[in-house]
Amino acid sequence: MFFSLKYSSACSRLNRSVFRSHSLPTHSSAKKSTFPLDFKSPVHQYLHISLERCSSMRELKVLHAQIILQGLVSEILTLGKLVSFCSVSQAGDLHYAQLVFDHLLQPNKFMFNCLIRGYSVSQHPINAIFLYFKMLRSGFLPNQFTLPFVLKACASQLAYWEALSVHCHAIRLGILSHVCVQNALINVYAVFGFVQCARQLFDEMSNRTLVSWNSMIGGYSRNGLCKEAFLLFQEMRESGFQPDQFTLVHLLSICSRSFSLDIGKCVHHYVEITGIEVDQILRNALLDMYAKCGDLLFARTIFDRMIDKNVVSRTSMISAYSNHGLLRLAREVFDQIPEKNVISWNSMISCYVQEGRCKEALLLFQQMCETTTMPDEATLVSVLSACSQIGDLAIGEKTHCYMCRHNIMITVTLLNALIDMYAKCGALETAMDFFFEFKDKNLVSWNVIIQALALHGHGLHALKLFNMMHTSGIWPDKITFTGLLSACSHSGLVNMGRYLFERMSSIYGIFPEIEHYACMVDLLGRGGMLQEAIKLIGGMPMKPDVVVWGALLGACRTYGNVDIANQILKHVLELETCNSGLYVLLSNIYFEAKRWVEAKNVRKLMSGHGIIKCKAVSFIEIDGCIIEFMVDDKRHETNGIYSMLDQLTDHLKSVGYFSNNSVSFLDLGG
Repeated sequence: MFFSLKYSSACSRLNRSVFRSHSLPTHSSAKKSTFPLDFKSPVHQYLHISLERCSSMRELKVLHAQIILQGLVSEILTLGKLVSFCSVSQAGDLHYAQLVFDHLLQPNKFMFNCLIRGYSVSQHPINAIFLYFKMLRSGFLPNQFTLPFVLKACASQLAYWEALSVHCHAIRLGILSHVCVQNALINVYAVFGFVQCARQLFDEMSNRTLVSWNSMIGGYSRNGLCKEAFLLFQEMRESGFQPDQFTLVHLLSICSRSFSLDIGKCVHHYVEITGIEVDQILRNALLDMYAKCGDLLFARTIFDRMIDKNVVSRTSMISAYSNHGLLRLAREVFDQIPEKNVISWNSMISCYVQEGRCKEALLLFQQMCETTTMPDEATLVSVLSACSQIGDLAIGEKTHCYMCRHNIMITVTLLNALIDMYAKCGALETAMDFFFEFKDKNLVSWNVIIQALALHGHGLHALKLFNMMHTSGIWPDKITFTGLLSACSHSGLVNMGRYLFERMSSIYGIFPEIEHYACMVDLLGRGGMLQEAIKLIGGMPMKPDVVVWGALLGACRTYGNVDIANQILKHVLELETCNSGLYVLLSNIYFEAKRWVEAKNVRKLMSGHGIIKCKAVSFIEIDGCIIEFMVDDKRHETNGIYSMLDQLTDHLKSVGYFSNNSVSFLDLGG
């Protein structure tokens, strides 16, 4: 039998319940079908016509049951129609099509093509590639209906070598001249970043269609080539082709990527004066362009004029508001989404994480888990990042358990997020275990673990891992050296820091950026080499920022060097960014040196510039819950804590360690 006995029995029951209400068609009614009528029996003819008119999987399964009961399982033409409906129709079931296909003794090329097409637009496009090579091994030669969908699957899976093989097959089989094959090749090469190859194919085309122009313009847009895209658009119009919605979406997309608001407005103006029909996709593209280019007023105007706002529209507005720190407005739009998908949740969660409001992000993730929406990789990375920022190891471990419980594959991106979370939450050994157990590590993995070791003061271990990274054939980048220099700074490895700072440009061709100079200033300052640090700052090719001056001021406070602090004050006043931390450091230096007038002047400067001292927040984990504290915080049950602090203070005074100059009035909120 075609399927197992259990399946056939179920089909029989289904058949008896439905087949009674159907009568076999007459020949006159069958003539309305577009299929040939030379079938073996009226039943065969009826089933074929019914498959043509099928509109749901329930109807199809009834017809399939009849095919089995009538002994027509060897009729390839009829079964081909069944496979086609399951593979291509929106009401179909690709898994059912594969099940039917796997039980066929002799599937034909039409069935292969239908399944390949179905998989190419499914959640598992790689199956289309596997099926294509199975088709070749079965002795079937592909045609112009096969290759475009295989190439579509190759593009989505970044399967370069497979796409190259398909290109070679098209040449050998003499079907490269088909315009649909050429369009698919243009698209796949553009996806891989080989824009010149795509353009060469485009230039060699003898019969271009609108899809050809859109594919090439889309290729330029995908690769950020704004000038080339608009020049080709001009050439397209001069060649007599009128753009459609897809053309304009590509042009608006590149304006969004390059933040070209003026050019985007020109495209919008073109839409208005030509009267092109503005569908939902084009309207969303306009909204996205204005949002990403920073014109929130016009983006909101387009959004408010939309009659049917979908998830894409609302997500664009959420991202626009969050990028400008307008989280309240972003949350209002988010709450108005009737049916939120994973992209909506990810957008709002990442907004909270980027703004440092990690508690809200974790709370929102908890609400998401209570819905039917399943988190994806982007969700989990954002959640793990939130745990890293506030040191919430409990939620981080629960998130990790959630991944294991739901069999979520640990990609290298998730691995890096897990390593970072465990390291920043204090579980360095767990982070190291994950790092060494995972085989497919990338450069980011090495950078994360080096920075983790630096954070915990294990400078020598970080350098050892750097040597292992070399042995593994991974070439460092600027982030690697930021981590290494930070490791040297935290471990007091001054000579090694100097050595790495020199080698990063002379050996690795990585020229120091401002974060590397900040690490070196911090390294030299911690080592007491303040004059060398000042000399390094003087030789910087860029203007020192808050971080650089803050590192030097921290060293001045450590070594009580008021003279250098006076010199830094002049540069601090010239900074465009008013940072309360620098003024607090300066005030503390003067206070500890008992230079009350200068300390008072710094306070006046802060008041005059409207600078308010940021309140420092500390986090502590108690029974799996993260609790935050500030100076003189009375919100929690803290009597025992302050009592213990008083005991520690008395003990420090008794052993002569505590000094009246160790804390400034600014630190105490005065």
